[in-house]
Amino acid sequence: MRIILKRPILTEKTYKLAQDNNQYTFEVSLEANKKQIAKAIQDKFSVDVTGVKIVNILGKNKRFGIGRRLGKRSDSKKAIITLKPKQSIDLFEIK
Repeated sequence: MRIILKRPILTEKTYKLAQDNNQYTFEVSLEANKKQIAKAIQDKFSVDVTGVKIVNILGKNKRFGIGRRLGKRSDSKKAIITLKPKQSIDLFEIK
C-alpha cells in the first residue's frame, strides 16, 4: 500500500481557506491522482469531498557545500480539498 497523504500544510493562508471556503491543503505523493486523494481523505477523516485541486511544485536549484556545488531540492505536490458545507477536519481547527 502506497502512502498518498504525506502531511497537512498548516499556514496562515491554509487556515484562511479552511475558515472561508471549507478547503484544506495537504502534501501528497507525486504519483497520486485526484480520485486516489479524494478516497484517502474520505477514508481517513470520514468526510465528503466535493472537489480536489492539485498543484505540482518543482524543486529549486540551490548551491550548497564546499565549492558551492549545484544541487536541486525535490519536487512536491499539494492538494487543495473542498468539503461539503458543515463538515470540517479537526487538524485545522484553531483552539
